[in-house]
Amino acid sequence: MVGKVLGIKDLEQFSSRRSSVYVDPECDKFFELPLFIAASSNDITTKCQCFQFSPGKEPALRSYTEIQQLLQQGKKRDVKNILRENSWPINSPIRAQLWPMLCGQHQTKQQMLDGFYWEMVHQVFGTTELSEKPIMLPAFVDATHCLPYHLTSTGRAVADRIVNVLGYDCPDITYSPVLYPITSILLHFMSEEEAYICLAGLVGSKEKVFINQTKLQHEVTWKTVMQIAKKHTKSATSYFQRICPGLKLERIFMDWCWWILAGLPFQHLVRIMDCYFHEGIKVLYRVALVILNLFHKECQSNNEWSPDNIKNDIGNALIKFCKKIPVSPAKLLHAAFSIRGLSTQYISRIFIKTEMLLKSRSVLTSGSKQLIKSRSSDNLPTSQSQVNIQMMSHTLTIRELFTLWSWLPVRITMYQPVLLYTTEEHGCSLTTFYVRVEQHEPTLLMIKTCNNEVFGAYCSSRWFERNVKDDKGQRQAYFGTGETFLFSLYPERAKYPWVGIEGDKDLGHSSELFMAADSKMITIGGGEGQAIWMDENIRFGKTDSCKTFNNPPLCPSGDFEIRVLEVYGFVGI
Repeated sequence: MVGKVLGIKDLEQFSSRRSSVYVDPECDKFFELPLFIAASSNDITTKCQCFQFSPGKEPALRSYTEIQQLLQQGKKRDVKNILRENSWPINSPIRAQLWPMLCGQHQTKQQMLDGFYWEMVHQVFGTTELSEKPIMLPAFVDATHCLPYHLTSTGRAVADRIVNVLGYDCPDITYSPVLYPITSILLHFMSEEEAYICLAGLVGSKEKVFINQTKLQHEVTWKTVMQIAKKHTKSATSYFQRICPGLKLERIFMDWCWWILAGLPFQHLVRIMDCYFHEGIKVLYRVALVILNLFHKECQSNNEWSPDNIKNDIGNALIKFCKKIPVSPAKLLHAAFSIRGLSTQYISRIFIKTEMLLKSRSVLTSGSKQLIKSRSSDNLPTSQSQVNIQMMSHTLTIRELFTLWSWLPVRITMYQPVLLYTTEEHGCSLTTFYVRVEQHEPTLLMIKTCNNEVFGAYCSSRWFERNVKDDKGQRQAYFGTGETFLFSLYPERAKYPWVGIEGDKDLGHSSELFMAADSKMITIGGGEGQAIWMDENIRFGKTDSCKTFNNPPLCPSGDFEIRVLEVYGFVGI
């Protein structure tokens, strides 16, 4: 049987590396539930009634070329409206090109070279041949939610391989239960290599959030959904609390993403993904709210969902309801995008507030900001500090933590570290950086570059001092004290303290340039060069030797692209 699987490219157009692996000799497919398109678009067979396509006059839908041109022109809002309104059939060939283009626009790294993925496969597995033996999944995968969406055993093995390679290439991912299901969905419409490139774009996105990659992000996200639901689906949340007085809402919302990914029919999921790959996780937020409202209405009118039937397991009942949701994909999305007052800025405020609350609870005793000693008797951070850093950091290993801890002023090591800002969770914005960091003193700034170099600075003064004016009413260009120092952790480990610590009496002004900042940049260290300089988008930077710290450039090339920026404060100071 020769044809196209779910409207994707001809199998023979796929890489020759994978054709012998993917193509079943009996049916030329690797999905258990495909749509095969033969000579005409009306000659379609399927194993599932819910996927059947009724021939007839098709609506005038936008083409891939039209959407591509709009994206190239920077008209993202127009693209957003088209994706929301155009209900392409599930077997439409547009997604084979559309999804890679949508995911690719979020890619922050340089474009992958041809064959990069297969080189990574060979590096991880020693071969590009697909093993018949099960592949052990990375620790960040939730084994209970490896949703295959009708992939064959070969298709599932390919999904396993993709997430393994992604985990190898992106070691910062520590917990990401939705990554595997999204991989499975992508494989319905594209090749293995294309699916990997799409995922790399989503994972590496800095402007929008698509896939949570840490346990903290995961918890903050479901608690954010819960807070939003309390406002925008007040009747539904009140109803569930009323019929289950002993059940905390948290138990319901912890599984919010599985209402969508494990519950909704595949044709609903595909249309949601059309929008999600462009707009980000906020699309899933909106869909979750609509599901809550629809379920609430059904509970009041359908005996199947009566309080007696669902009160013992509302979470499972929600997923069952989603499996036979009473609205079409088009109506579901229309309702989702009709919710007012759910702007990106509003969601971001709730997310940040929830995140800060979680972090404060993790490092403070209940009800009081007691000083929590974190320095052990052998001059190393305690196990609690190690756990805190491991949970929060995308840059520090335990060995690097020990090294850095030994360089901190002794009084600072008596306090618990707290992550104030990270580009992985808060986006790449100097404005956000200042909002979250400027009132804290001291701060520890960590940079991980796209070449995996790790370096940073201990900053002794508040970043708010950039606004302090001198006697003449002018803002001071530089601020900070001689306690500020630079450091490098990878590939070289070194500390670069202020040159004045050694008691040199002939220091000039150029040797006392510790910190500088404005709306366009951040600088640490000056004098015949800047030790660390970052732009307003916290994406690019440069490092030079400088007189203040007598340091070499902190990375060999001098110029660097920022993969992760983290800023830590200390609780109790």
